[in-house]
Amino acid sequence: MRERPGVGLGLALLSALTFATSGTFARPLITGAWSAEAVVLARVGIAALVMAVPALLALRGRLPVLRRNAITIVVFGLLGVALAQACFFNAVRYLPVGVALLLEYLGIVLVVGWMWLVHGQRPRLLTVAGSVTALCGLFFVLDLAGADRLDPVGVLWGLGAGVGLAGYYVIAGRVDPALPSVVMASGGMAVGALVLLLLGLVGLLPLRAGAADVTFAGHQMSWLVPIAGLSLVAAVIAYLTGVAGARLLGARLSSFVGLTEVMFAVLIAWLLLDELPTAIQLSGGALIVVGVALVRLDELRTAPRVNAATPPEPALATDR
Repeated sequence: MRERPGVGLGLALLSALTFATSGTFARPLITGAWSAEAVVLARVGIAALVMAVPALLALRGRLPVLRRNAITIVVFGLLGVALAQACFFNAVRYLPVGVALLLEYLGIVLVVGWMWLVHGQRPRLLTVAGSVTALCGLFFVLDLAGADRLDPVGVLWGLGAGVGLAGYYVIAGRVDPALPSVVMASGGMAVGALVLLLLGLVGLLPLRAGAADVTFAGHQMSWLVPIAGLSLVAAVIAYLTGVAGARLLGARLSSFVGLTEVMFAVLIAWLLLDELPTAIQLSGGALIVVGVALVRLDELRTAPRVNAATPPEPALATDR
């Protein structure tokens, strides 16, 4: 049991790293013949199909568990997959990508507020300090000092993405321990893909794709390469490790660890796209790490007290 928080932290960091590859994989498609919504649909739809077989194998003899958690999986797919991604990609129609990403990650503040208002987990001083530090680091990593006046429509879409992100962490952090993570991730992405497809069919989201070669990491290659990266790395691995990490760490801490996605995204763009981070961005990455460390320290300080007195809140309980 002692090593489980460390395992959870490693899974959450791996999830952030793999999620961070999505922008690099998606860029050659979006700048080509693909719409952003079509890229998202391909990403989660293919990933859901890839995980369908292991999910079915994991469910052998556990159909009652699936029935018991059907609503949770549907809500996870609606909030954590469909809402978060649809709102984000609509936000970037009106806002710079960095601003939209910052608005989405304000969802971590919603997580802290949710845990306080609904579960009575009032944030302690270190959590508050970690929140402020991590958000300041996020601001510097995105380098938003020169941002223009924001379009209110884009702001609303960005805040909607934040709600979806908060839902992702809260639901993943309090999932039924008997429900395998692969079932939760696969089912959620299947629901999300279906919703995005329906929105596209009724004309609310543009779904446009092409089969032309793309330029990725300085090389001409088939569009299948970035699609495979988006589906297998930025979706299958990212969602599986993210759900498993949230079950071990809880909604609040896992949401703060997820902030490192922005830092990883900057580093990946540097390695593959030769976009060198500025000194301000590197300083922001350090602040994010410090903020996560403060929240983690607060969790470690309060855990023994919670275990000795009362059972842990559902969202922070481990999967056993």
